Amino acid sequence: MRRIVIILIGLIAALVAAVNAQTPEARHLNVSSDKLALDGYDPVSYFKAERPLKGKSTITGAYGGAIFRFANESNRKLFLSAPATYQPQYGGWCAYAMGANAEKVDVDPETFKVIDGKLYLFYNRFFNNTLESWNKDEARLKANADRNWSKIISTNP
Repeated sequence: MRRIVIILIGLIAALVAAVNAQTPEARHLNVSSDKLALDGYDPVSYFKAERPLKGKSTITGAYGGAIFRFANESNRKLFLSAPATYQPQYGGWCAYAMGANAEKVDVDPETFKVIDGKLYLFYNRFFNNTLESWNKDEARLKANADRNWSKIISTNP
């Protein structure tokens, strides 16, 4: 009986470890201490409206190590059917800073751009809206940001 209990404890520990295992990308997400992404904004709403909507604390979904809130059940279902479609690029960090300096810089979740069906977020505080700088040199910054993000997630797992 003791052996069975030890085996069960081992199996449970392995299962917990597997569930908690994160991809390199997940370890680099811009989330709060309780793993909330996008400061609680609904990721699907970025693709449907001019301004993103705040999600409700009662309508949530988890993906890739982050918890997302949704404005309605329909958006939650859309997200869960294709979560990679709605994930912000570069782990939710500022796209401009990733392209200019390979830095993880916090964002204003209301300052964003959707490019080719992908969500990019930007820093916008203290009279510094990095979306404006991004728009002046988008092609080069995006290419740099893609390279820099790939390096970050592969060299800092």
